[in-house]
Amino acid sequence: MTDHSGHDRSDAELGAIVSERRRLINLAYRLLGSLADAEDVVQETYARWYAMSRAQQDAIESPGAWLSKVAGRICLDLLGSARARRERYVGEWIPEPVPEPGQWANGRLGAAPADPADRITLDESVSMAFLVVLESMTPAERVALVLHDVFRYPFAEIAEITGRTPAACRQLASSARRRIRDAAPPAVPPARQAGVVRNFKEALEAGDVGALVGLLDPGATLTVDGGGLVSATLHPIVGGEQIARYCADLAVRARGLTRLLERTVNGQPGLVAQYEGVTSTVYAFEITDGRITHIWAVRNPEKLKSWTGG
Repeated sequence: MTDHSGHDRSDAELGAIVSERRRLINLAYRLLGSLADAEDVVQETYARWYAMSRAQQDAIESPGAWLSKVAGRICLDLLGSARARRERYVGEWIPEPVPEPGQWANGRLGAAPADPADRITLDESVSMAFLVVLESMTPAERVALVLHDVFRYPFAEIAEITGRTPAACRQLASSARRRIRDAAPPAVPPARQAGVVRNFKEALEAGDVGALVGLLDPGATLTVDGGGLVSATLHPIVGGEQIARYCADLAVRARGLTRLLERTVNGQPGLVAQYEGVTSTVYAFEITDGRITHIWAVRNPEKLKSWTGG
């Protein structure tokens, strides 16, 4: 009887530990902007848990809090070395785009997800615009903001992760919040965003430069991430007319081979380009006053595995 109940207790504890996986994936993705890196962080976090003795595990009052603290520290270390890694990256680096739950691929867009626990919860904290602003922050600012404002961790716990005082962490989050406010465009209703994206898709398919120019803010920016693995402009293209001509030229050359689909990208209306049925580019948009102010085009196949099942 005792053995049986002991096994039950162990199974329950194991279930509780494993159930933290999705939250840890969500946390690490927001901090790092990369699903692959987030998965590595979670794997390393669990490896450290299982490397402890049973007595050490039993001494931990809240395994979930312990896992979060360890994952946060690993992310902080990775963020500290990210600048050097980005300097070696070919072209522009854009956070990895994620689909909505029904679109996670296991082979092709629309197939069943490989692991539902790895799905990212979509909200404003995963919009491409938000993640790009996070990229401009110091690692400590980023950790303080995401852990406190998104995941509601108290500053006392954040202090343990960052090695700073709670007051310093509060100041870091406040500074990060100002950056978000300064960069954030006025909120646009999702239906209106979707309408602008749909109009952009139709103008692109028609190769209508004039219509594209009308949809783009004169100071709009197009950023493309090919990672050196596929063709991509290495520097951002600035100016509505320049972007319109660049996109129209690409559309004309790919006509008959590429299909554009309206899809949710990081919780916002976006587009997916499929070349011969396989996702080749994922487009995220920032829209202000009915015009597109920024387009992020992710072409790096390493960042499209959630869309292709690769």
